[in-house]
Amino acid sequence: MDSSHPQEQHAETRLVTSGRDTKAQKGFVNPPVFHGSTVLYPTAEDLHAHRGEFTYGRHGSPTTKAFQETLMALEGPQCAGVGIVPSGLSAISTTLLSVLKTGDHLLVCDNVYRPSRNFCNGMLARYGVETTYFDPMIGAGIEKLFKPNTRAVLVEAPGSQSFEMPDIRAIAEVAHSRGALVIDDNTWATPLYHRSLDQGVDISMQAATKYIGGHSDIMFGTVSANAKAWPMVAEGIRLLGVCAGPDDVFLALRGLRTLSVRLAQHHRSGLDMARWLAGRPEVARVLHPGLETDPGHAIWKRDFTGASGLFSIVLKPTPQKAVDTMLNTLQLFGMGFSWGGFESLAIPFDCDAYRTATKWAPGGPTLRLHIGLESVDDLKADLDRGFAALKAAM
Repeated sequence: MDSSHPQEQHAETRLVTSGRDTKAQKGFVNPPVFHGSTVLYPTAEDLHAHRGEFTYGRHGSPTTKAFQETLMALEGPQCAGVGIVPSGLSAISTTLLSVLKTGDHLLVCDNVYRPSRNFCNGMLARYGVETTYFDPMIGAGIEKLFKPNTRAVLVEAPGSQSFEMPDIRAIAEVAHSRGALVIDDNTWATPLYHRSLDQGVDISMQAATKYIGGHSDIMFGTVSANAKAWPMVAEGIRLLGVCAGPDDVFLALRGLRTLSVRLAQHHRSGLDMARWLAGRPEVARVLHPGLETDPGHAIWKRDFTGASGLFSIVLKPTPQKAVDTMLNTLQLFGMGFSWGGFESLAIPFDCDAYRTATKWAPGGPTLRLHIGLESVDDLKADLDRGFAALKAAM
């Protein structure tokens, strides 16, 4: 999806107004959901020339166009196009397959989403692409890892479990000097709080399943790219035949309209909870770049305009049985994978088995928390009960 960019308004306004054509929608605020595969051409000449705004259901509809225009407006003027795919992992795999070929070398941040790593070690390796993992905090030192065939660098800022904050600007400067593309998994902050395309990233991906959807009821991925990378991404999406279902597109667009108010609440509640947890006697460390004590705080403050509700905590040395008792006691924090919905979540994790460039040794059990839209007072009371159960089980 390509589009020209109107004079920039505030992000909150762009989220509400972009991609809307009430005249075409017969006066309705939202576009209808187009369930369709076949698009009819008015004449044989139009058919021969594939002439028409829409040509086939897989390539888009008025619903997908509205979503793409809205996300492009949020991504900013560096965005040349937005592709939509069935999931966050599909966004990653489609992007990598679009820009890499046999014999290429890929650099990947060691804190990357584990399924991304599995794709690199599985599918890409099978097709002759070599992957090297690097310390998320390497910055400009990444230059020593480049090879003549290094084609791209994949970062995740911050890592969605351990929350190291890579210096994307420094990495991008080195990568571009060596002719490589920079790819960012921007799911944690979304383009609302991190316009990574403005900071040297060529391709910004999201699991829109998370904050863009916002209600834990869709699977969806997006791939936004600058003018240099968009032709490759567009061709990759076309050749791979990936697309998202029309109902999920509609729900993702609905989620975009309210992203600013939801993410603002996640930001406030997340920081409130992180600061409260940092003072708990059971907690050794809080991993949240928005905290002044976090090693990545300076980069977060420089490059981001906000934080989401996802962060992790390191507990002081505690038996796993006691941690499980705590989790089983919680009533407002559900146990489940994914995040970005309205509900709070808590899961235990251990990165050690899938780190190769760095050592994961936090010094105690780790929990990843997603702070939803509930009252923080109620969430604190829930965790307080959980910590009491943890202590009693030790």
